[in-house]
Amino acid sequence: MSADLHHDSVVADTHNDLLMAVTARPPRRWASFFRERWLPQLREGGVNLQVLPVFVDDQYRPEGALRQTLRMIECAHVLAEGNADAVRLCLDGAQLDETLAQGRIALVLALESMPGLDSAVELVPTLHRLGVRVASIAHWGRTALADGSGEDATGSRLTAAGVETVGEMERLGMIFDISHLGASGVEHVLELARRPVMATHSSARALRDHHRNLTDEQIRAVAATGGVVCVNFLPAFLTEDVTEYTVDRLVDHIEHVVSVGGIDHVGLGPDFIREVMHDVTPPCCEEPGYSGVDVGATLPGLSGPSGLPLVTEALLKHGFADEEIVKIIGGNVHRLFRAELGRPARCGE
Repeated sequence: MSADLHHDSVVADTHNDLLMAVTARPPRRWASFFRERWLPQLREGGVNLQVLPVFVDDQYRPEGALRQTLRMIECAHVLAEGNADAVRLCLDGAQLDETLAQGRIALVLALESMPGLDSAVELVPTLHRLGVRVASIAHWGRTALADGSGEDATGSRLTAAGVETVGEMERLGMIFDISHLGASGVEHVLELARRPVMATHSSARALRDHHRNLTDEQIRAVAATGGVVCVNFLPAFLTEDVTEYTVDRLVDHIEHVVSVGGIDHVGLGPDFIREVMHDVTPPCCEEPGYSGVDVGATLPGLSGPSGLPLVTEALLKHGFADEEIVKIIGGNVHRLFRAELGRPARCGE
């Protein structure tokens, strides 16, 4: 029953860094590597709406950040064109619906922290022309636009360029992503927002007090914009207790977001990073990690997208109704993207 429900629904993953792994291969292998390594996993997991974030690692910053950003954007286009029978890079809601109706996987291009942009807000339309439809403006640290959540102690709001970026994104029909943004920055964005915002991969701070998670007030505010909070699967963001690295603990966070923001404002932002990190990190004496977070740890059965049916099964066991599960595993994100992707702002918005 759960398998039928899962595979008959729109399943949306709003954060998988697979582009990092694909781009690490020679360009002539981009399309074939995606087909060999990632396409089978997405199909097995029932994923038919996949957000592809562009994240530029520290080795490219700052001088090579924009160049690597453009390489990764080009990689997304190449892998989509080379696998046109199976996937499509979607620019608006109409293309998204058409792609899903054809049985293909809809890909949506995103930027994680606007790498390489600095304060050149005039390049936001350029990125939009290249297909970017979702973006955040900070990661763990400081950018020219805002501070990431790792700098919460500064209490910083958005810079003038950051404020201008929010306005440009809304004008163009790009969805603003608050994941990784510092607490004061999130508050600032929510004051500015005239269109729905989302968190592509953030869990509930009430259950795990980590700066990467969202408070109840923030969850309610995102829901009030019409946006969606997509829960992160990384165990370190779900609990401090390694014995609780379970799918049930993930469902606890989903249930909490539902209780605070409502059933129409929750989704899945798995952040499947273990395989990617092993692909792009040179062999060394310890597991890859980031700012004290063990990115090598995974929930049982959920090391990659092929395990996503386990989430639907767990939601059923926790008593969620079928129609609620359909919204959680992808329906809410589909609704948001259908309405907002590529939609230029109208007068007064």
